[in-house]
Amino acid sequence: DPNHKDFEGRVVAMTSFGGGAGTDDNGHGTHVAGIAAGTGVTSDGKYRGVAPDSSLYSAKVLDAGGGGAMSGVMAGIEWAVDQDVHVINLSLGSDGPCDGTDALSTLCDEVVQQFGIVVCAAAGNAGPGTSTVGSPGCARWVITIGAVDDADNVTSFSSRGPTADGRVKPDIVFPGDGIVAAQADGTALGSVVESGYVRLSGTSMATPHAAGSVALLLQAKPDLTPNQVKWALLTTALELEENPNAQGSGRGDVFAAYQKIISEIPPTLPDPPEPEPPDTPSEPPGCLEQLMQMLRGG
Repeated sequence: DPNHKDFEGRVVAMTSFGGGAGTDDNGHGTHVAGIAAGTGVTSDGKYRGVAPDSSLYSAKVLDAGGGGAMSGVMAGIEWAVDQDVHVINLSLGSDGPCDGTDALSTLCDEVVQQFGIVVCAAAGNAGPGTSTVGSPGCARWVITIGAVDDADNVTSFSSRGPTADGRVKPDIVFPGDGIVAAQADGTALGSVVESGYVRLSGTSMATPHAAGSVALLLQAKPDLTPNQVKWALLTTALELEENPNAQGSGRGDVFAAYQKIISEIPPTLPDPPEPEPPDTPSEPPGCLEQLMQMLRGG
């Protein structure tokens, strides 16, 4: 919702690949944007986002019910690349498992490797079962985000790895349980906390915590590559002593990551392993039936 005061003066561009004019007719996108970059001015700063000075570029890729085609999501990503953004937040996903060779995951990996843009993708809300991370969370070069609660327990809904080709996912976890952020005008998603704000849960909420954190790290050190940003977050994450396919490297500690990039010359992570060729070609997921957050009913 570009008219929400928490984003005033910072929505640089908007477009739509999912119907309508690009304004939020669901409520999910505004909530996600508020977590990443809301100023919290409507709440006198109480519900401020992670990187409140960030510029916002909004591509609507899902309809009012939370569904949409993979082609629309890919078009939104390509538009964001054309805008020269620094980080792309993808709080969406298809049902898992996947091996990272589908069209959407492949595009995300290309965006990271060829254009130097950090991509943060939700793991999904199909947990606690294993091998439930879908596309694009199964992509190799993205930062895949799971969710924890306030006590640093991985939430039951947070999707778990491994990917279909045996890689650990998610990469890291961030808060995603009962998160209060901006409400789009005229929408009813989530439970109202106060005027202009609702509470929602999901890896959709954890992912913009990561995207806002990336923005802060790039503000501090603009020459970081996506791989170096990922290295900083993963090597400083708080170990939760849970299965790596539930917690990844642990819960993100952004101040520790900041200290690391300031005090050390970041190396690069090793390339993710190449997938084994499948015995039979698999059909890529063609439709993002529902946002994983919405599968939880929040």
